[in-house]
Amino acid sequence: MRKYYAYLARCSDQSLYSGYTNDIERRENAHNDGTGARYTRMRRPVEIVYFEEFKNRSDAMKRECEFKKLKKEDKEGLI
Repeated sequence: MRKYYAYLARCSDQSLYSGYTNDIERRENAHNDGTGARYTRMRRPVEIVYFEEFKNRSDAMKRECEFKKLKKEDKEGLI
């Protein structure tokens, strides 16, 4: 059974990026290789500092949207 993750990644400028994936390690590598999101390309290195696991993609995407609505201080509280 495939697992999905919603995650928060800390960028070099201390900003937090939220996303979802089915492979945490591969996604972190993609961000650091410059093949991930445009936002993280200019803010490398990136480290995934928090994630939650889900059984399906839809739930992971919903949680990512919830992360995006949080204030930075609330995201820091999760970490």
